[in-house]
Amino acid sequence: MKKCKTILLAVLSLFLLTGCHGSRGTAAFEIPEEFDTSGNYEITFWAKNDTNKTQTDIYRKAIENFQKLYPNITVNIRLYTDYGRIYNDVITNIATNTTPNVCITYPDHIATYLTGVNVVVPLDELFEDEKYGLGGSEILFDAPAREEIISQFLNECSFSGHYYAIPFMRSSEACYVNKTYVEALGFELPEALTWDFIWEVADAATAKDADGNYLVNGQSVMIPFIYKSTDNMMIQMLKQKGAGYSTADGEVLIFNDTTEELLYNIANHVKTGSFSTFKISSYPANFLNAGQCIFAIDSTAGATWMGSHAPLLDISEDQLVEFETVVMQLPQFDTANPRMISQGPSVCIFNKTDPQEVLASWLFTQYLLTNEVQIAYSETEGYVPVTSKAQTDPEYQDYLSREGEDNSTHYDIKIKAAKLLLDNPDNTFVTPVFNGSASLRDAAGQLIENVAKSVRRSETVDEAYMEKLFADVTSLYRLDQKSTSTAGRADLGPLPGTAVALLTALGLTWLLIIAYVCQEALKARKTRHNAH
Repeated sequence: MKKCKTILLAVLSLFLLTGCHGSRGTAAFEIPEEFDTSGNYEITFWAKNDTNKTQTDIYRKAIENFQKLYPNITVNIRLYTDYGRIYNDVITNIATNTTPNVCITYPDHIATYLTGVNVVVPLDELFEDEKYGLGGSEILFDAPAREEIISQFLNECSFSGHYYAIPFMRSSEACYVNKTYVEALGFELPEALTWDFIWEVADAATAKDADGNYLVNGQSVMIPFIYKSTDNMMIQMLKQKGAGYSTADGEVLIFNDTTEELLYNIANHVKTGSFSTFKISSYPANFLNAGQCIFAIDSTAGATWMGSHAPLLDISEDQLVEFETVVMQLPQFDTANPRMISQGPSVCIFNKTDPQEVLASWLFTQYLLTNEVQIAYSETEGYVPVTSKAQTDPEYQDYLSREGEDNSTHYDIKIKAAKLLLDNPDNTFVTPVFNGSASLRDAAGQLIENVAKSVRRSETVDEAYMEKLFADVTSLYRLDQKSTSTAGRADLGPLPGTAVALLTALGLTWLLIIAYVCQEALKARKTRHNAH
């Protein structure tokens, strides 16, 4: 029976240790005096690409060249097509202490990772380390110094009192306009788009002929205005209006009168057929390129999919319609004070028991900031490099100057999209980062998606509807459970399903062991009793 009690205590300890994500923290990382080149280190790198083979090749070439400099470091890459999948897998792996070494992700996601103890490595001391810091003396490649990383982009990686990531690439959003159709409708594009102009043209484009075809394109399909990311749509509208979204400490402000007013307006344009979303209709680029959309708002990083001569297409060539594409800044409520979101992937490093392994991860992470990687990757899409070192490099300047020279590397729409961000660094903004900010972002988009779906189902969108919508979204994303912290950590909430299954299996295994040991103990006791 003593053995049974001992094992039972062990099981209880196991569940106490695994009850909250990451509660079994690894010791805080300390920078080694020297990088041990005699040891062999294998690190995993989780990255995202948009099914773009060129991007994949750039990653693999970067790994190959890095390993030539550091032959004792092996980098294994795992590619994802969705940041959400990376986020979910990291959360699951925190619970089992099997996180990757290096991960491309977003600050909103990192804020959730931080609720585990010493899960993500704070980079402040690594930035400044004389030997291995940014541009350090012992680095075997031409790494950028801290002051060569664009300050706005680097500051986006600072939250909870530390830098927890470095920027990898940056993008924003752009409005890709079918200028040909705008003019065919009798409008002239202004220098800067306004929301009123977008809605006016979009509503005009819904006019049909006697056969039910749209007058502007002669087709049976026309969705004048499609927005890819409705979370960005709501966030930017609120920012432009000066309305509440959230505070830095996690107070949710999004459920306000301005949000309600915006949703009513969006509902009206869904009703006329002039507006839809990616989640409802599909990629804006597909409709734009087929002459079935006039205003397509998507990331500048998606520019290679936009326009009649786009190098990347998801529709057949026989569906393409010839038109003049114009890349414009997002529509604004106040064109004198434009606001556009700054986005794009960052890179974080996960803590491990071996500080040398973490240092190896940091060396590889720095390599992703070299001109070789930054310039090559930025040329694949409408991204911009995150360092002034790369932005001012003659090779990158030459790339920008050759806009429109061809419809591949120098595709004009792609380079114009990149220039849009390069020309507007002071007009960009980011949302506050805290544990739960990723859920709030999802909730912002969900408000628009729900309203759009309800209108399409002929549901009544009124005050009672809005009240229920706000309550439902609050509950769905647990926005009434404000992020809390105890000694620097908070509970991550419910474990992912895979982690629950793993822990359940472990618990059942231990219970079976306990039952077996107890059964054997009782048998032995009975045998001794009979012997007497």
